[in-house]
Amino acid sequence: MNSDALRIAMFCPYSLSIPGGVQTQVLGLAHALRRSGHEVRVLGPCDGPPPASFVTPLGDSLPTAANGSVAPLAPDPSAALRTIRALRDEQFDVWHLHEPLAPGPTLTALTLRSQPIVGTFHAAGRSSSYRFLKPILRPLVKRIDHKVVVSNDAKLLVEQHFPGEYEVLFNGVEIKSGPVVSHQDGTDARNDEGEASVLFVGRHEERKGLVTLLEAVEVLFRDHDTRVTCHIIGHGPDTETLRERFADPERFRWHGQVSEAEKLTRLRTATAFVAPALRGESFGVVLLEAMAASTAVIASDIPGYRNVATDGLDAALVPPGDSTALARCMQRVLADVKFRDALVARGLQTAASMSMDRLASLYVDRYLRVLNSPQ
Repeated sequence: MNSDALRIAMFCPYSLSIPGGVQTQVLGLAHALRRSGHEVRVLGPCDGPPPASFVTPLGDSLPTAANGSVAPLAPDPSAALRTIRALRDEQFDVWHLHEPLAPGPTLTALTLRSQPIVGTFHAAGRSSSYRFLKPILRPLVKRIDHKVVVSNDAKLLVEQHFPGEYEVLFNGVEIKSGPVVSHQDGTDARNDEGEASVLFVGRHEERKGLVTLLEAVEVLFRDHDTRVTCHIIGHGPDTETLRERFADPERFRWHGQVSEAEKLTRLRTATAFVAPALRGESFGVVLLEAMAASTAVIASDIPGYRNVATDGLDAALVPPGDSTALARCMQRVLADVKFRDALVARGLQTAASMSMDRLASLYVDRYLRVLNSPQ
């Protein structure tokens, strides 16, 4: 560790052992900062073994309704006590709080505030807690020395409740390379070569729009005479209903929750990645992951995804909830190799411009800024 290295406490309010967008950002940013020589400890709830040696688990999470979904938060007193103990036992230069106002470790740390704080706001859309707890949360927001939002949509949400200065910094994506590995079911990923396939990754709930994709696959078979295999990763409250309705194994392959390596392999071997979300996406980092995996991206034309993708340039965007339009777009991307290759080439450029290493460098600059500012 060099003399210029910082000791950073990075807080995540969501269970780090459960896949999620914020969790991916926290762990990816921590890895990138550690690669550049800084000492980072990630603190957050874990429902199982910590995902990395530098993670301090703060207890189990409790499913909590948030933003039209269910978030694995840890708002209980035992998590707060573990947070206090961890901060008492270790000395950090700066605290980085992801979703600073979420119940649990981040809010506990914000309440304690004994070191300079950088806060990153991820959520977009609506927030009942912001609306109803505004009088309590407003003075806590003032304790954040530098406030970051991951998109203009996230900025719109937090700024309407807590006016102030917010800097927009993109979500980062890990740029990885390596051989294609076998799937968890034991099959060789390369056996899918030559077979048109699309991939969905995400929680199976209404706002993610999975049913739109599944209906579009059936439209492809019925109206376009196009055969394609749809691979579905993840789970959620709609899983069983959708699996019963879309059970044809020639068209739909349900994989459940998979490892990060498995997800990466399926991203890299799919003909196209489809993100059919209806709303509530603040940034669209999953699109960047697909771009970085050299896979063509098809996504809903919603504000969160437009933070990342440009229609016809690095992705094909379609009206949300329109299975017929999605089927037409999928048919074009699957059939037109020249168009698909152009999307992939520009997608790689987009992903490189938002790499996790670049984001880590930008955050180091913000850490130094708050450390050198008069307190």
